[in-house]
Amino acid sequence: MRKNMFYLMNTIMVGMMSVGLVSCNSDEDFVEDYGVRHYYVDLGLPSGTLWATMNVGASKPEDYGDYFAWGETVGYNGGKTKFTWNNYKYCYGYDGIDCNTFWKYCTKSTYGTKDYKTELEAMDDAATANWGIEWQMPSETQCAELLNSTYTTTEWTTMNGVYGMKITSKSNGKNIFLPAGGYREYDEHKEGGGGLRGCFWSRSLNTKHNYEGYDLEFSSNFLGTYYDGRYRRCGYSVRPVRVQK
Repeated sequence: MRKNMFYLMNTIMVGMMSVGLVSCNSDEDFVEDYGVRHYYVDLGLPSGTLWATMNVGASKPEDYGDYFAWGETVGYNGGKTKFTWNNYKYCYGYDGIDCNTFWKYCTKSTYGTKDYKTELEAMDDAATANWGIEWQMPSETQCAELLNSTYTTTEWTTMNGVYGMKITSKSNGKNIFLPAGGYREYDEHKEGGGGLRGCFWSRSLNTKHNYEGYDLEFSSNFLGTYYDGRYRRCGYSVRPVRVQK
């Protein structure tokens, strides 16, 4: 019995080491809100940004979690099964194909009512609304910093059979894993690009084309922050951040 127990414990330890990134390890800290702990990792980034270890709606780092339209706080798991301009919260000028008039987050009159808001307010931030005031969606600048090869290395890999991007700090060796959860759009039963592509919203608006928000995207052969065609209505993953105090 003692021999079998030693073998079992040794097998477990080897399995954990082979994953490469394990939730709740010694590299992580957490914020507790109403009894719920949300873990984060300090990657030693110049801005002091602390990245959460999992997505909103996920229970472990490799889970896809929930999907949200840009600026909406109720996602797919909350009942929004389709992501179209017709049901996008800030669109009131739907012409049957596109949204040509927005009533919030608009910097040009050609796109609607100008309020000059270029970043999501806390009430419209899926990270803040679902995890508490300690958290928010990253800005486009924070996403770019995370992917900056001066500070981190990136690796397309798997965690427990799930494809995604492992991002490792050059300064302290700590890392996070972003699963390739794809996105949701018209099909209410299936995410697009799941396992092949990761799509994560930032909180930053594209001030040139107000119908778009900046996002962080990756696959096995590309990685970057984008806005071209990243329509605000689409359902993307959200990975929260906070800043050191």
